Amino acid sequence: MKVLDLLQSRQDVYSIQEETTVHDAARYLRDHKVRSVGVLDGSARLVGVVSQSDISDKVAAENKCPAWMHVSEIMTRDLLVVQPEASLDECLRLMEKHGVFHLLVTEEPGRFLGMISVADLLQVIASDHKARADMFEAFVFPQR
Repeated sequence: MKVLDLLQSRQDVYSIQEETTVHDAARYLRDHKVRSVGVLDGSARLVGVVSQSDISDKVAAENKCPAWMHVSEIMTRDLLVVQPEASLDECLRLMEKHGVFHLLVTEEPGRFLGMISVADLLQVIASDHKARADMFEAFVFPQR
């Protein structure tokens, strides 16, 4: 299975503009029930990612005002990106190697397609194992 297969089952791509205030970004994350979101520039190119932990660590913990700050001031710019053709196994290895829970998916040149999480990968793996177990059970215990 490839990243594109996972993304095609989704309806929405969650992103915000780099001039969005941190306050509005926090509300966006809460309202959409996501932990991180891609940040786009004026040309709709991916330039960063901002997460709940960015907001808590760089704003709340530092007693800064989220209404006056833009996400461009706190977003992560060093991005770990995969292409839609990447395998899910490759993504899992990347996440493990870099200690991250999300990967950004882009097409060249920087067109943001979405994000995949470790939870997405675990769901696919669990589903695959269940399908294999069901097939094995049907083979071992055929219906009469």
